[in-house]
Amino acid sequence: MNSERHIETWTRCLEILRDNLNEETFKTWFTPVRPISLEDQQLTIEVPSDFWREYIEEHFIGLLSKALRREIGPAASLVYKVRILDDFFIEQRPKAQRVHNAELPIPDAGEHYTGSVYAIPGLRKLNIEPCLNPVYTFANFIEGSCNRLARSAGESIASNPGRNTFNPLFVYGGPGLGKTHLAQAIGIAVKERFPEKVVLYVGANTFQNQYMNAACSAKSANNGNKVADFLRFYQLIDVLIIDDVQEFAEKKGTQSAFFHIFNYLHQSGKQLILTSDKPPVELQGLDQRLLSRFKWGLSAELLPPAYETRLAILKARCVREGVEIADEVLEFVARNVKSNIRELEGILFSLIAHASFNKQEITLDLAQRLVDKIVTDPKSEVTVGKIQEAVCNYFGISDELFLSKTRKREIVQARQIAMYLSRNLTKTSLSSIGAQIGGKDHATVLHACNTVGDLMDTDRSFRGFVHDIERSLSTPE
Repeated sequence: MNSERHIETWTRCLEILRDNLNEETFKTWFTPVRPISLEDQQLTIEVPSDFWREYIEEHFIGLLSKALRREIGPAASLVYKVRILDDFFIEQRPKAQRVHNAELPIPDAGEHYTGSVYAIPGLRKLNIEPCLNPVYTFANFIEGSCNRLARSAGESIASNPGRNTFNPLFVYGGPGLGKTHLAQAIGIAVKERFPEKVVLYVGANTFQNQYMNAACSAKSANNGNKVADFLRFYQLIDVLIIDDVQEFAEKKGTQSAFFHIFNYLHQSGKQLILTSDKPPVELQGLDQRLLSRFKWGLSAELLPPAYETRLAILKARCVREGVEIADEVLEFVARNVKSNIRELEGILFSLIAHASFNKQEITLDLAQRLVDKIVTDPKSEVTVGKIQEAVCNYFGISDELFLSKTRKREIVQARQIAMYLSRNLTKTSLSSIGAQIGGKDHATVLHACNTVGDLMDTDRSFRGFVHDIERSLSTPE
C-alpha cells in the first residue's frame, strides 16, 4: 500500500488548480493546505482556520471538485481538518482529531444511544453538541447601521430565549453580511447565560439530509419510527438555529417535518432563529403555512456595511489575528471593498498571507495590487443606483424628480421600470429596492414589477424602452 498516495493525489490536484488560477491566488490559498490522508475515495486536507475552509468553499469548490473527481474518481469526497478554532465540532472527538466535513454530522445521542441517533429514551435531556463556532460571538460582531436592529433583537433574545416578542427571529440579507455570525452569537450567549439549555445550530441542507435519511430508513424498515424519532429529537431543543431556510424550497417532506417541529417548539416557549438570503415575502417554493409562521416574530435585514463599519471590522480582525497594519492600508481596503464582510476579511487574510509567505511588509502598494486582482470591479456590477441612473438618463429625468413624491404618470412609470430591473438584475431584496427608490415598501415594489411585466407583454413600445435600458446596463463603459 502506498503510504504517500494522499500526497501524490493532492499534488496532482494542485497542478490542476495552478493551471486555472493566477499564481498569487494559488500561493495565497493553497500553499498552506496540507494533505492528511486518503481512504477509499475520501481525501482529508488540513487548513489553517475555519475561515480558510469557508473561503475555499466559497470561491474554489467547483474547480476543486472537478480536480478531485479527475484524480480520485466520480465518488470522490473531501473532508477538512481545521488546525485551530474547531471546538464546535462533535465533542466526543478529541480536539486533535476533530474534523469539519462539508456537511455537519448528525448530533450524537450520547451514552444512551439505542441504535437510532434520534431515539430519545424517556424524552430526557441529552448532552447535545450545539455546533457553534466560538469565534462567532457578539464581542466579535461589529455593530453599525447595517445590522443594529438585528443585533439588538439578538441580544434581547439571548437574555430571555423563547419568552420574547422576537420569536422567531428571521434574519435575512445577501451572502457574507454576517447572518451566520449573528445567529451563532445568540446561541453562544444563551449557552453562557443558561448552560442547562439545549442549543443547536444546523444548516437547512443538513436538516434536509437528516430528514431524508430518517424517511428512507423508515420506508425500508416498513414503519415510521425513524421519522418519529427525528421529530422527537428536535422537540428537545430549547434554542434551534436553522441557517439558510431558503434551501427548504420545493422539499415538501422536509417542510412538513419542520412545520411540526416549529409549531411544537413555538408553543412550548422555545426559541427559533432562522436565516435566509431573502425576506419571507420573497421566498419561493415554500408552503404558505410555513411562510406565515416565519412572519410571526421579527424579520431583520442585514445590509452591506458602511465605510465606518468596514474599517472597524478590519481593525477588530487585526487585533484578533495579532497583526499591526498601517491605518492608510486599512482605510484603502475599507474604501474599495464594499460588497460584503466575507470579501473584506478575505482581502485582509490575503494581505497577511502574502506578506508572511514572501517576507514583505504590508504596504499600501501591496493592498492596491491585491484589491485590483481579487475584488470585482464595481463598475461592472449592476446595482440599484446604476439602474436608477440609467433610467433617469434614458427618460431625461433628474434624480430629485425621480425620487420625489410626484404622481405624474411618466415619473411613476420610470420608478416602476427601475424597480422591475433592480429585481431582475440584482440580488437586492424587494424591501431594500423600495428603500433606495423613493422609500417605498416591498408591496409597492412587487406591484411595480407585476405592472411592468404586464405592460411588456402587451405594449411593444414599452417593451422596447425596458430592453434599451437593460442593454445600456450591460454595455461596458
